[in-house]
Amino acid sequence: MDLVRQHPEALSHPVRLRLVRTLARGSHTTGELASTWELTAPEVSRHLAVLRKAGLLRTRRRGRYVLYDLDASATAALGTDLMAAMLR
Repeated sequence: MDLVRQHPEALSHPVRLRLVRTLARGSHTTGELASTWELTAPEVSRHLAVLRKAGLLRTRRRGRYVLYDLDASATAALGTDLMAAMLR
């Protein structure tokens, strides 16, 4: 499946949209996202894996933690209307 089709499918779940909105404002760990949205860490991890597979996230290590960031170049390709809707 190509990335063009994966993007909308990855963003079709309401939890993933919430995670993307949070990540659009800055880097977070799985634990931080879980705490923010009152989810379990495994649940957040599953959603992050879908977003990452679709090419929407970048990761980097900070000690033993993995920080997730929204990939601005990938999200810019989605179009301004979709981004505006996601960030509302």
